[in-house]
Amino acid sequence: MASRGISGDGGRGRTGGSEALPPVRPRRQRLAAASAGGEAPRALAAANGNARRARPVGRAAVDNRRRPIGVFDSGIGGLTVLKALVDLLPHEDFIYLGDTARLPYGTKSREVIVQYSRENTGFLLAKGIKVLVVACNTASAVALEEIARDTVVPVAGVIEPGAQAAVRATRAGKIGVIGTEATIASGAYTRALQRMRPGIEIYTRPCPLLVPLVEEGWTEGEVAERTVAYYLESLKQSGIDTLLLGCTHYPLLSALFGRVLGAGVRLVDSATATAAAVQKRLGALGLARREGRGAQSFFVTETPERFIRVGRRFMGPQVDSAVRIER
Repeated sequence: MASRGISGDGGRGRTGGSEALPPVRPRRQRLAAASAGGEAPRALAAANGNARRARPVGRAAVDNRRRPIGVFDSGIGGLTVLKALVDLLPHEDFIYLGDTARLPYGTKSREVIVQYSRENTGFLLAKGIKVLVVACNTASAVALEEIARDTVVPVAGVIEPGAQAAVRATRAGKIGVIGTEATIASGAYTRALQRMRPGIEIYTRPCPLLVPLVEEGWTEGEVAERTVAYYLESLKQSGIDTLLLGCTHYPLLSALFGRVLGAGVRLVDSATATAAAVQKRLGALGLARREGRGAQSFFVTETPERFIRVGRRFMGPQVDSAVRIER
């Protein structure tokens, strides 16, 4: 499926060159105004629970179905979520933003992660999206609540769907969770798992070197296998029967995880579960497209060539071009 640009007014734009970010405004004003455009955004505001911005809309819901879905990640890992979304929602258009110039998010402070997430959100809102998917575990763990509170469109993260999938998968009630330092330190997965199944045993492990390995394409070989074995040894000794991959980069290391942990441990990633949650929410809100062939547009904050090369490991030839935006 070929990539094509999608402009904020619903028209199609080109996929080459570079693009500047919207001008910076105060936080709430920026996130609300970026999607301004009449009654349609007010309907989306109501869908996200921001009723004070909503009014009766008539035909607006029909127009909203034609809008694209926005997806952002700190880099390339979110393409695992995008692929699941495309597979499940083939009629939808998607705009993907990979903040490749500032990855990884997992080693950043909370304040910086929130700032970057707001900037990513503002960029996608300016494209006229109908739903925002935060396809980054770190941003979902640290910034999701603030983004959802201040954004006029429905917002979906990856923490809750991933936790639900892990709870369904475990047989012995012993779940390991791996992620970036910020994701693990946030406790987001631990809280979600404990809420869904009180008394469950949870073993967490930050794995800061795995994202750089994936971003560089080192998903096989001695260096990658030794690194994975080092991180997973304590979890293996704990007797977990399920490993929750708390980072969207990690599915590309699934073969190594399986070799290190053995066939008795189930691997759970949030991509498929997140896509299913988005599909359900689109249907409930009357925002799903029922016909036509969807397309994907890709934006990055660093060299597009590297994103395309590594991105094809995630999605194949669908990642055929990307636009660099200036920051």
